[in-house]
Amino acid sequence: MDISKHLNSAELDTLNKQPLYLQMALLIADKIQKQILPSGTKLPPERELADLFAVSRTTAINAYRKLEQQGLVWTKVGSGTYVAQRRDVDSLSEVPWLQLFTAYPQNPSASILRDMLSTPTQGTISLAAGMPDPALYPMKTFTELFNRNIGRAAPGDFGHIAIEGYNPLRKVIAAMLSEKGIPASTENILTLSGSQQGIYLLSKVLLEPGDYVVMEAPTFIGAIQVFQAAGAKILSLPCSGKLSLELLEDFIIRYRPKLLYLIPTYQNPTGRVMPTQERQDLLKLAKRHRLVIVEDDPYSDLYYGEQPPQSLKTLDSYGGVVYLGTFSKILFPGLRTGYLVGPPVLINRLALEKQFIDLHSNNIAQWLVTMFLNEGMLAEHLTTVRREYKKRRDTMANALQRLCANHIEFIVPEGGFYFWCKLKEAGTSQRLLQEAAKNRISFVPGEAFHTVPTLDKEFRLCFTTHNEAVLLEGVKRLAKTLTQITKKNKDNDVPPCSVWPIV
Repeated sequence: MDISKHLNSAELDTLNKQPLYLQMALLIADKIQKQILPSGTKLPPERELADLFAVSRTTAINAYRKLEQQGLVWTKVGSGTYVAQRRDVDSLSEVPWLQLFTAYPQNPSASILRDMLSTPTQGTISLAAGMPDPALYPMKTFTELFNRNIGRAAPGDFGHIAIEGYNPLRKVIAAMLSEKGIPASTENILTLSGSQQGIYLLSKVLLEPGDYVVMEAPTFIGAIQVFQAAGAKILSLPCSGKLSLELLEDFIIRYRPKLLYLIPTYQNPTGRVMPTQERQDLLKLAKRHRLVIVEDDPYSDLYYGEQPPQSLKTLDSYGGVVYLGTFSKILFPGLRTGYLVGPPVLINRLALEKQFIDLHSNNIAQWLVTMFLNEGMLAEHLTTVRREYKKRRDTMANALQRLCANHIEFIVPEGGFYFWCKLKEAGTSQRLLQEAAKNRISFVPGEAFHTVPTLDKEFRLCFTTHNEAVLLEGVKRLAKTLTQITKKNKDNDVPPCSVWPIV
């Protein structure tokens, strides 16, 4: 069906405060709900839709994503976007839910974290989500801790607790940080429902729409989404090599950013480690301009050789570094237990904001983590996962070198979860993902980690989630895909994949 004849009279109101992509979604949704566009109708590709409405392709992508979020359309990799079955949209006919929702951040990768946590397609090997291996979760240890201590737990441990967190856990975190050279007491620590919540809380108390934030490029998808949702303007600081402190100082002088967000140790997605001298120079610059630095540090305990340099927080002499830590990467993600370290005045303000979200983080999880740490079990667990992840890293490195070296470049990471790869040949990582889906292998295209368009030659592979045999098979499938693309000898002007990998 030619959708253009149904929308050729539709006009977008550029003076309306409502985003253009949402106006487009509402217009198409109206046609779907009136069955002018019946179930199964194939909708035009993003570029054609963009031309039809005289908007950018990004706006068209966001319109489709909005419709997909509401269950009005569905997308199949390599095929296109279709109107959903009528049974999926009947429930929307009584209440105009689409019109009631607030505007969603206009970001093509806005749903990628949700997609990355979804159930993978059967038979697909996902190298996308940054997850520890479930086989290495310390479930037996936690079960024994629970059974052994539940009878001795104080009733207050399972009632409402302070917003700042379970105090015994805050004490043991303070002791753990002191061993790393980070001076902290309980008044400096706020426990979180995952460190992602810390990024969100900081955005709520520090940012207003239009404020500037400096971020590495590429960087963590979740942080990009949080800051964009807060209405911040992102200033990108390339991190493929040494950070340009000259560029950062120019940003500071010209834009007065509210904060700088960094992952200095085993950076996501590049795996880069910021050298000690670079950390010291950065802190001197930040101190001179009184710049707040948010140091996100989920991976520093996962080193596979020498220990990494001291954290920025350890070297902080002016009190401007806010430190985020988590137990999700080293224990298991379902704990949703992280923490933030900062001055008491910031902790108090963040706690006020946190009470509006969840009152306090899950105290049973905090109680269990406290016992795990107090009984000295973390060191043994870290030894186990470091040994296992090092083997997996080496397996993937050897396989990539042996099977894919003619097609990609990569650097073997010293720690963390990821390989950051770059295509040598014509084509894009989006096109590679399209073809890889046919061979039942998925990863995250590099565009997702940027806030501005790139050449789209890079992509991220996670090596921690699967055992060595599965990793080897995954690299074989990737190599097969790369070889197929080379043989097809197509140019690189191929429409990007319209959905992110389901992993």
